[in-house]
Amino acid sequence: MPFHWIGDYQKASPLRQTPSQSNGLYFRSPQPPSLRELGAANACAADAEVEEEEEAVRARYRQREEAHRRTADSLRSCNPTKRRRRRRRRPPLPAKSLSRTTMAICNQSPFKPITTLSLPKPHQPRKTRPFLVKCSKTQLLSTDPEPVFTSVRSFAPATVANLGPGFDFLGCAVDGLGDHVSARVDPVVHPGEVSISEISGDNAGKLSKNPLWNCAGIAAIEVMRRLGVRSVGLSLSLEKGLPLGSGLGSSAASAAAAAVAVNEIFGARLSTEELVLAGLKSEEKVSGYHADNVGPAIMGGFVLIRSYEPLELLSLKFPAEKELFFVLASPDFEAPTKKMRAALPAEIGMPHHVWNSSQAGALVAAVLQGDVEGLGRALSSDKIVEPRRAPLIPGMEAVKRAAIEGGAFGCTISGAGPTAVAVTDDESRGRAIGERMVEAFMVEGKLRAEAVVRRLDRVGARLVSSIPR
Repeated sequence: MPFHWIGDYQKASPLRQTPSQSNGLYFRSPQPPSLRELGAANACAADAEVEEEEEAVRARYRQREEAHRRTADSLRSCNPTKRRRRRRRRPPLPAKSLSRTTMAICNQSPFKPITTLSLPKPHQPRKTRPFLVKCSKTQLLSTDPEPVFTSVRSFAPATVANLGPGFDFLGCAVDGLGDHVSARVDPVVHPGEVSISEISGDNAGKLSKNPLWNCAGIAAIEVMRRLGVRSVGLSLSLEKGLPLGSGLGSSAASAAAAAVAVNEIFGARLSTEELVLAGLKSEEKVSGYHADNVGPAIMGGFVLIRSYEPLELLSLKFPAEKELFFVLASPDFEAPTKKMRAALPAEIGMPHHVWNSSQAGALVAAVLQGDVEGLGRALSSDKIVEPRRAPLIPGMEAVKRAAIEGGAFGCTISGAGPTAVAVTDDESRGRAIGERMVEAFMVEGKLRAEAVVRRLDRVGARLVSSIPR
């Protein structure tokens, strides 16, 4: 009786005769499957498994898409007034290319292929930085104002920030030093935009004419935004009278002069606080968000920043009948504000906090009373900022000693430095003090320096000239 081969991969196979070892007779037995036939069978089985896996992946993909859609619908239902944004449709699952890839793997090996498919991540709402309004009284103008002047020229004075213990909240303006900005209506400039056509003066080659990277340009753009200017474009010319990194508010003077010039060319519609906010926009990108330079540059006199959020400035009136002179000794040395701020301590002790607070209060009282001697004592009493910055300026400690020994009521670092500022009530004595400060810079710090004696600027940034339209 013939034997029949029963296998998983062959339903019917040709029979052949084989000799029997027992009696020499031939029995009919089926032929075993060849290796080629086994490989084809394994490939077919693998194809079936791959198709099942592909279908499972597509099912998970469809479930994920449905979950995304339900999430988006629920978010829109929470805020029905929000305008629905057009969402870019995701491309469909590339089924053909996926099958082609798996088939190539199947033909190469009889084993089960491993397919990797990256599913798209769930949609997440975009994180945006909240807009902080620094001044609660600020309102953007909705109407497009017409220019009152064809061109204007403005001036903003130098400033002395900190005044010793008043770090980031006290400052004053100094007469006779500063920057000029000229603004004119330019038909070549695109409406609503600002262009810087020329920069002249001290270190003009180091400044960019790109208004987005220039202190004057940033402030001018902010003023135009607040005014709602869309019909005309402006061209600016910047004349630098202050050296860069001198501690005399060089960036603030440029920003203040530009802000006042643009505001004046459209009829001076913005308030003082709004102009300070425009200047702060520039200061924030250059040296940090502090108003102890740009505040006095725009307002003049002594200024106390009571609050930053919302912005609140207090003008401290120094008595008009009193004499006050600043001796400014500026060495040939640059001290970038960001570098000098990085040297400050992250934490301070309670004794130093109490001391500096009391000295800042004494300084404000001396300003209001016209007490120049008391102003000088408080000016020289900082125990937090000056001890960290003075070692970074060659010869600064010796300059301070020379100023006080020469008759100054007090001396400290102007802003971030390297300029040293001393106060006195006599102009001739101030010139003698300045000579001693210059000598100390040369002897102890090996730096050449220049000294000037200036009064308090009580006006701030102002219009110098204009051409009516």
